[in-house]
Amino acid sequence: MKIESKSKKINKAWVHDHVNDPYVKLAGREGYRARAAYKLKEIDETLGLIKPGQVVVDLGSAPGAWSQYLRRRFAPKAAGTGGAAVGELLGTIIALDILPMEAIEGVQFIQGDFREEAVLAQLHAAVAGRPVDVVVSDIAPNLSGIESSDAARIEHLIELALAFAQGHLKPGGALVAKVFHGSGYSQLVQRFKQQFRVVKAIKPKASRDKSSETFLVGIGLKLP
Repeated sequence: MKIESKSKKINKAWVHDHVNDPYVKLAGREGYRARAAYKLKEIDETLGLIKPGQVVVDLGSAPGAWSQYLRRRFAPKAAGTGGAAVGELLGTIIALDILPMEAIEGVQFIQGDFREEAVLAQLHAAVAGRPVDVVVSDIAPNLSGIESSDAARIEHLIELALAFAQGHLKPGGALVAKVFHGSGYSQLVQRFKQQFRVVKAIKPKASRDKSSETFLVGIGLKLP
């Protein structure tokens, strides 16, 4: 009974915090599907990564808040509807997630597991040989609570994102990837430094204080 009561208290506290979260309220007012949009927004405004006319790949895109933000950036003069600008699209957005995602006008969505070769092949085909300006990755594995196992899962996904970036980014392009502080974090930072000329770690204000997540940004591929 105590365990059940404690669980209910935790759930009630989470719901209370979520409902009263200023970014949740802001997302509702501005039509974004999730508060996560403001994480990418702050990163973009800090570093100036997203510009109309670019080719951007959004990994781990569901429910679509990052793609919505990208869509608005690519149609700055268009009126927004449901969090995504409509009308002319000045750029290309290719989104991928293992979960389904409600359509966003102009965004090409691929549903599948980024760890599978067949899904990666679909992504390569969608890019169609075009140089990619920015790769954004909000992918996170289902965490087990076993630190060594979770670190290995996170590292594997980051390695896949780094490999994709290496194969598709323009020389001056950027990769934004969600990582978690803990076991393996310093190794991931080192991997970014091996691949990119500039590496920055940013924890946006919209990222909850209790969360260990942060975002590594690599800009400018190093020549092999």
